[in-house]
Amino acid sequence: MPSWRELVETLVADIPPGRVMTYGDVAACVGHPGAGRIVGMIAHIGSDNLPWQRVVNHFGGLASGYEDGREGQAAALEAEGVRCQDGRVVEFKTLRWTPDAEDPL
Repeated sequence: MPSWRELVETLVADIPPGRVMTYGDVAACVGHPGAGRIVGMIAHIGSDNLPWQRVVNHFGGLASGYEDGREGQAAALEAEGVRCQDGRVVEFKTLRWTPDAEDPL
């Protein structure tokens, strides 16, 4: 059986380019609602090969702890076509991804 961390990392790897999830979304999807802060800790110690730029806070806000800060996360997201402004994802509600939902974009 995969560890909780492995489940988090697998889900993050599945977030499509140009879409985002919140830390809380990730936690809930792997069976631990309310554990968004732990997902954030996993992001800090997890594999650099995962698209952590696609994980944001519950307001669509970017992470100051991301490599090169919010500006670095914004640059990584903008390279995928996600507009960011003032430390947040523009059109956050539209770009928020749910693994089981049909993807309208």
